[in-house]
Amino acid sequence: MILNAAAPAPYTPMPRTLLIVFHSVTGGAQQMAEAAARSATHDGQVRVRLLHAAAAQADDLLSSDGYLFAAPENLAALAGVMKDFFDRTYYPALGRIVARPYAAMICAGSDGANAARQIERICTGWRLKKCAEPLIVCTNAQTPEAILARKRIAPEDLQRCSDLGATLAAGLALGVF
Repeated sequence: MILNAAAPAPYTPMPRTLLIVFHSVTGGAQQMAEAAARSATHDGQVRVRLLHAAAAQADDLLSSDGYLFAAPENLAALAGVMKDFFDRTYYPALGRIVARPYAAMICAGSDGANAARQIERICTGWRLKKCAEPLIVCTNAQTPEAILARKRIAPEDLQRCSDLGATLAAGLALGVF
């Protein structure tokens, strides 16, 4: 005897969420984060949340599948507002986001290496999976006037940010990360 049964519904994967947390005073890191966010959708399979570090909370980390952190280098270190985000969310997220993918972008006046290293150490503590080397955009701002001036990130650097956002989204959508 054959029963008339409806065909099962096709599998529709749940959209994955990429959380982009940024801080920016002069606009450089924000431009970088926005470029990544614009390209980080993958056939509707990735939802992008772009949050300023001052507004981002531990629940935002817990409800996301991957992360992109974008921050300026200040005095050869990670900007204080971004560090505050990590300080506020570190222990509430500890042990609860293990093996999720992340990448980092730094808008630097000099080399950005120390700020990138600080993010990497925090993410290592969280046991996140680094998916790309830090993307550092150097503005060469060395005088007080240049450091405090609004930044305009070059199109080729914005393209690199866009490519990183697209890569993270594709990896999330395809389950690579």
